[in-house]
Amino acid sequence: MTQHVDVVVVGGGQAGLAAGYHLRRQGLDFTVLDADPAPGGSWQHMWDSLHLFSPAEHSSLPGRLMPAQAGMIYPDAGHVVDYLADYEKRYDVPVQHGTRVDAVRRDGVRLLVETDTGTWRARAVISATGSWSRPFLPAVPGRSTFAGRQLHTVHYRCPADFTGQRVVVVGGGNSGAQVAADLALDGQVEVTWVTQRPPRFLPDDIDGRALFDVATARRRALEEGRSDTGGVASLGDIVAVPPVRAARDAGLLVAKPMFARLTADGVRWDDNSHTGVDAVVWCTGFRPALAHLAPLNLRSARGHIPTDGTRALGEPRLHLLGYGDWTGPASATLIGVGRMAREAAAGIAAMVAG
Repeated sequence: MTQHVDVVVVGGGQAGLAAGYHLRRQGLDFTVLDADPAPGGSWQHMWDSLHLFSPAEHSSLPGRLMPAQAGMIYPDAGHVVDYLADYEKRYDVPVQHGTRVDAVRRDGVRLLVETDTGTWRARAVISATGSWSRPFLPAVPGRSTFAGRQLHTVHYRCPADFTGQRVVVVGGGNSGAQVAADLALDGQVEVTWVTQRPPRFLPDDIDGRALFDVATARRRALEEGRSDTGGVASLGDIVAVPPVRAARDAGLLVAKPMFARLTADGVRWDDNSHTGVDAVVWCTGFRPALAHLAPLNLRSARGHIPTDGTRALGEPRLHLLGYGDWTGPASATLIGVGRMAREAAAGIAAMVAG
């Protein structure tokens, strides 16, 4: 049976919930389809020690401040999951958990959304699937021959899984620094951190609040035709959250240049020296999870879908929310997604009314 609504939101994490909040305020009939069986989005899959970059009050979705976590300045991932679950319930966002969207297709004046539990016809679709389900692994020489354990950030949980082992952590962003710090501070793991370029730490007083302000200032400058401020990238790559700062200041977080190749039992460096390794943790980022939109044939050579704000240029009934700056400054953050969700909902409401 095919069901009809004004809007289908694909993804029930922070971006999908923010979209639901604003769609309801616009008076639109909508549903949210989410592949996860429980609320919390990708936060329910994070590693044990992960904390937000910002205090709770600066990490909130529209309409409801995140409550502080007892004894914590920066809440942990479990607290975020609880907040998102409460948000979903408080605003009665109609999320259908355990529903995987396979494809979105054009179907006359509507879009057809095919799932593993049925089909929906909608006047508009908001894709809010993020990137956590699509980890990126680089084509490093020897990766297929390494006999040790290889895992991506999405599969990392805690240092106890590597007690007594030699671990290489690859990646110069926040995930790489945090995982390397987590392992190094444990004291029971021999850690080598490698990066493509020397790591750039942001000043210690910079957290998510400041980053959001910087991203907003860049957006405002571009909209007003002023020079590009460079945004967050101009400041650095790594937020010095307390564990990262502690490991760095203790001399435990010193990056080495990227190795030349993996061997069966370790890594070989550019000078042909060799280091034995038991495991490699690839903190090498993600790509947007857009396979469900393939039938629309909208992706550019870079893998992104060209947009004006959140609206897809090649399909005005489609909006993309929460994938990063190309769908709105800071739109992949809790505090930043609300503004773009509001704009998407307003645009859809105007289209439906027209």
